[in-house]
Amino acid sequence: MGFFDLFRKKENHTPQAEAPRTEAPAVSDGGAERAPQVPDAESRGLETGLERTKTGLFAKLARAVAGRTTVDAAVLDDLEEVLITSDVGVDTTVKIIGRIEERVARDKYMNTAELNSILRGEVVRLLEEAHGSEENFGLDAREGEPYVVMVVGVNGAGKTTTIGKLAAKLTQAGRKVWIGAADTFRAAAIDQLAVWAERAGATMIRQEMGSDPASVAYDTLRSARANGADVVLIDTAGRLHNKVGLMNELTKIRNVMAKVIPDAPHEVMLVLDGSTGQNAFEQARQFTQATRVTSLAITKLDGTAKGGVVIGISDRFRIPVRYIGVGEGIDQLRMFDRTEFVNALFGHEEN
Repeated sequence: MGFFDLFRKKENHTPQAEAPRTEAPAVSDGGAERAPQVPDAESRGLETGLERTKTGLFAKLARAVAGRTTVDAAVLDDLEEVLITSDVGVDTTVKIIGRIEERVARDKYMNTAELNSILRGEVVRLLEEAHGSEENFGLDAREGEPYVVMVVGVNGAGKTTTIGKLAAKLTQAGRKVWIGAADTFRAAAIDQLAVWAERAGATMIRQEMGSDPASVAYDTLRSARANGADVVLIDTAGRLHNKVGLMNELTKIRNVMAKVIPDAPHEVMLVLDGSTGQNAFEQARQFTQATRVTSLAITKLDGTAKGGVVIGISDRFRIPVRYIGVGEGIDQLRMFDRTEFVNALFGHEEN
C-alpha cells in the first residue's frame, strides 16, 4: 500500500461510528457534471489561504520592476532581494537567479512583463526536482500490515493538530486509524490528541504521562496489527533539547516499532510552522540530522506572508512537501499540489 492509496475510498469496509465533524462532507465521485467545480473551489480556498504571501510577493515584484522595460542586472538584484525577504532562502534564491541569468544570456533580450511567467516556471522546476515521483518516498507497507507514520516536529508547530486532521481525512476515506500518543512529556498534548481522535473516529493508545514513548509506540502497533488497522499515526515529543537526546529517542522509537512491523515506520513526517520563516529551516536541519525524514507538512501558512518557505525548504532538503495548512478547519489541511501552489502564488498562466 502506497501513501496515496490510503486516501482512495476503501470498499467493503464498515466505518466506525461517526464522530462530530468540523467540516462539510466530502463531495462524492458520483455525477460527472460536478467534477469541474471541485478543483475550482479548492483553488479558491488555497488562494485565500495564501493571500498574505501572494499579496506581499506581488507588491515586492511590482516595486522591483517599476519603470523598467528589460531584465538587467539591476532588476535581478532587486528580484534576489524580493525572494530572500519572502523567505525563499538564500541558497534557493541564488539558484533561481542563476537560472534566470542563463535564460537572459541565451535569449539576449527579456522584458519585465515576461519575468512573472519565467519566475513561476523556475519555481515549478525546483518543486518538481525536489519531489521527484509523486509516489517516490517512504516505503510501501506490506500487504495486510498497517501503514505506519511517525510524526515529528517541535512543540507549537501544529503537530498534534496535523495528526488529528490527517486522521479525520483517513477515516473519511474508510480507513481504520490508530493513533499512538507517544509525546508523553506533556499532558496537554495527550489530552488534545484524545479530543482529535474522538472527533476523527480513530482509536488512540495512551499511557500515563512520563511513560516511555517507545513503549507507547510498541503498544499502539501491536493493537493496530491485532485489530486490522489500515494506518497508524505516532505522535512524538516536540523537544529540541539537544541533537543527541533527540536522535536517541527517535531511534529507540523506530527500532521498537520495527520489532512489531518490519520496515516501520514507513514514513517519517516532519511538521514545520511556516509562519516562523527562517526558523523553520533550522528545525528542518535539526530533525533531518536526528532521523530520516521522508515527508513534510508545513502549517499556518494562512497567517503569514512567509509562504516562500515552502519553496526553499523543499529545494534545500530535497524532501517532498505532502501537506500544507492554510486554516483551522480539517479541510484546510491540504494535500500539497505543486501546480496549484504555484498558481495560487503567481496566478494562472493565460493560454
